[in-house]
Amino acid sequence: LQKYIDKDFMISLKRNNKGDFVQASGLRTRKNTIYQANQAEIFRISRSKFNDFLNCPKCFYLDRVKGLKAPDMPGWTLNSTVDELLKKEFDKSRAEQKPHRILQRYGLEHIIPYQHPELDIWRDSFKGIECQIFDTNLYLFGGIDDIWLNTVTNELIVLDYKSQADKYPVTTERYLNGIYHQGYKIQLEIYAYILKKMGFAVSNIGYFYVCNASKSMDGFHGSLLFEETLVPYKIQLDWIEGKLEEMLQTLNSENIPKSHFACQNCAFNQEQMRIEQEYQ
Repeated sequence: LQKYIDKDFMISLKRNNKGDFVQASGLRTRKNTIYQANQAEIFRISRSKFNDFLNCPKCFYLDRVKGLKAPDMPGWTLNSTVDELLKKEFDKSRAEQKPHRILQRYGLEHIIPYQHPELDIWRDSFKGIECQIFDTNLYLFGGIDDIWLNTVTNELIVLDYKSQADKYPVTTERYLNGIYHQGYKIQLEIYAYILKKMGFAVSNIGYFYVCNASKSMDGFHGSLLFEETLVPYKIQLDWIEGKLEEMLQTLNSENIPKSHFACQNCAFNQEQMRIEQEYQ
């Protein structure tokens, strides 16, 4: 992700809702987002925070246990707009209980958008779908983009909308092998895992609905042309519980874990401290 962040955003200055600069503390103030070892209260771990643990246990520990607040990230408003418009399309197909046009194009007429009274809650990134982690007081949650239903097997299908602007045509092999797409696979697998723990039958095939902005046009002309591709992915769940167990051990540890050797955040912090010590 860092590869695609504009360099202007590398330094983040804190502002209030009026746009004025305010003191940045570097620590979070909401106590319910900071975990106390072996606490009795319910504690929720988002899908993205679990992914942080997979990437770098040290950064995850400093965030969830020590309350260290990472710099704010820019909003991805263009991607969010594509997601929102796709949801409107699928909601129309959902109301009609008919396959969406992309499903018809791929010969998947037996698949329709899934109806559920809590769907809007499931799609809320702050609420989402959730399940208890083993028999602990911790819950794993995440906001889905959408869920489809295989009317033949009666299984739910997890999917995620993805917007991009790649110069290459989207193919299943190239997309799934992309270096920066490996986290996308984990995302689908976590959603499938949670839904199974909620008691649903879930297909072992998920989908990425990839909207790729074409660069072949002769100009912008006030619009973008997106090429739409369904990328199927065979979901693997056998790794998840082992990593959840490791995450629980990390949360309840009194020792800060080692960082991932490739973590740029940790490397930056270490070098910053080293340079400051040289000038003291």
